[in-house]
Amino acid sequence: MKNLCFFTTFVAYRKALTQTTIMKIVKTILGCLCLSAMVSCGNATQDVNDETTNDSVMADGNNAVIENIMARRSIRKYKSDAVSREVLDQIMECGINAPNGQNRQSWEVRVVDNPQVMSEINATLDAAYPDMPNVSSCFRGAPVMVFIARDLGYDFSAYDCGLMAENMMLSAQSLGVGSICLGSPVRFINENPQCAPILERLGFSEGYQFCLCVGLGYADETPEAKPRNKEKVKYVE
Repeated sequence: MKNLCFFTTFVAYRKALTQTTIMKIVKTILGCLCLSAMVSCGNATQDVNDETTNDSVMADGNNAVIENIMARRSIRKYKSDAVSREVLDQIMECGINAPNGQNRQSWEVRVVDNPQVMSEINATLDAAYPDMPNVSSCFRGAPVMVFIARDLGYDFSAYDCGLMAENMMLSAQSLGVGSICLGSPVRFINENPQCAPILERLGFSEGYQFCLCVGLGYADETPEAKPRNKEKVKYVE
């Protein structure tokens, strides 16, 4: 009789143990599923937050590209510090990746970062205009001068060169390098035969005409932005 009672009690205990174990397993599985759902919801929320953040960035104007464009100024006073070739290579790479008609890349670029070469160009320019003292100041003392020539065989090459120059100046700004776009040296050099040695030194290919300069260097001034007339922009309804 005692053995029968013991056996009955043991069977009941095993059943209870089995049920308890099963319930624990079920609870564990349900817990994992809930945790997984929470993680998934968290990821979904993060994605939504990322999208919201991106929208907010655009709405608030905190956009690195836009800030770079709006922060750039034409620099007319430079430090004597040299701009490394590594930095210049980056700027030139950005320049030649500018939009251009039919991908004709209708430009040629000559970079002068050697002070001796620039000094010789300045001396030749000053000698060509004896009645204009220090005419070489038209280069604004930039330690690096980028000379750009356009392909005369392509009608829109001047636009391509302008787009390239803009890319150069904006990329320079992003790298902490000041810049200025110059047109007066073009007139002085192209219109005076005594400046022919400058063009010869630059060595543009036949069929290309010097059309634009971009000065580069580390800024020694912080000019304020000049006002822009938004009224010149109108939407055609």
